[in-house]
Amino acid sequence: MSAITLDTLRAAFPTEGLFAEKEFFLSPQPFAIDPALAKQIERLGHQLSVFQRACNQLYQQSVKGKQPAWVTRYLDAGKPPELIEFSRQKQFREDLPLVIRPDLVLTDTGYIIAEIDSVPGGIGLTGWLNQTYASLGSDVIGGIDGMLDGFKSLMPDGGDIVISEESATYRPEMMWIAAQLHQKHPKLEWRVLDAEQYEPSGRSVYRFFELFDLPNLPRASELMRAAAEGTVRVTPPFKPFLEEKMWFALFWLQPLREFWRRELGDKYFTRLQQVIPYTWLLDPTPLPQHAVIPRLEIHDWREAGKLSQKDRELLLKVSGFSPLSWGSRGVSVGQDLAGAEWQRLIEEALATFDSGPKIMQRFHKARLVEHPYWEAESSELKVMRGRVRLCPYYFVEQERVALRGALATIVPADKKLLHGMRDAILAPTRVLPKT
Repeated sequence: MSAITLDTLRAAFPTEGLFAEKEFFLSPQPFAIDPALAKQIERLGHQLSVFQRACNQLYQQSVKGKQPAWVTRYLDAGKPPELIEFSRQKQFREDLPLVIRPDLVLTDTGYIIAEIDSVPGGIGLTGWLNQTYASLGSDVIGGIDGMLDGFKSLMPDGGDIVISEESATYRPEMMWIAAQLHQKHPKLEWRVLDAEQYEPSGRSVYRFFELFDLPNLPRASELMRAAAEGTVRVTPPFKPFLEEKMWFALFWLQPLREFWRRELGDKYFTRLQQVIPYTWLLDPTPLPQHAVIPRLEIHDWREAGKLSQKDRELLLKVSGFSPLSWGSRGVSVGQDLAGAEWQRLIEEALATFDSGPKIMQRFHKARLVEHPYWEAESSELKVMRGRVRLCPYYFVEQERVALRGALATIVPADKKLLHGMRDAILAPTRVLPKT
């Protein structure tokens, strides 16, 4: 492997950048994982594809009355009736996201899936990291063109990447993707266009905006109409229920246990139980006097507000359909809050459940790692002691789920929320040789 220097990485950096107004540290080497973990992550893509198909099936069956009505009541809470009606049209019934990106927290025993993002950022960034490090001799997951090939599979004949102002941070990386694909396939064109003014023209569309953002997109109805008429293919589909974090809570609900076991199969059901953190819906509905909330062993959610700081290894999250539902903006860590603030957040979650559901989730501490990086101002090579969020990118390519790259975000050890930030290292991922 040739030496990777800060100068070579800076020289390869796109002129327009990758993230608008965002900075991160560069590293002289990819983040390394052992072969056993790599094999688990490789298999995870198909497992999550089956899980998403089961989620879609559960929602459809609930609509038809074949599963409990409360499933759709939870998943549709706070969403405009016209969007709900649109998402239920029969021509979209089997449509699923074609990109699956879980956020994996690497722990001492393996990993935990913090959440699954159906409209993920980082595709272009991971593509650039893979291309750059692979061209300099690193053997990275996905190889030199894996992310480009994966994204091309979404729109094989070219298409439009339609991005909103809300998602503008990611515009530069999508422009890089479009330019790279055109360079590889000169007869085809991929365009990056504003969602606010987009007019469908029969070209395939990659929807790079969240569905809560629809009221800010004056011409979105034109795209939705074209999708309904079949003149435009849009991915991910206009299915807000698939973009909820509450699916992890539904996965653990006892009344749905046999559904999940049947749809996933015993093997996948057992495996996902090992990596999906226990999650609860903060439903304020009173319980019978003999009932308790599983694993917390409390009768009322307000009792959770009185838990000691030691017992608050819990996360409070916005479930979806909100500008707070991506990044770390809608996440609170129980142990980091004063008791009064934790109680206030729970009361607020209970009061707003019908319009904006929130979930509570077990917090799993990430293991410590050490990784080299260049300090931004001095260019001095240092070592960060930190924790890792690993984001594998899976593309559903004609019934095959392909792992095309994996982005490692390494944050300082004192951070509990493992999201990109100014003091984080972003690096591609490689697999250590077998010993």
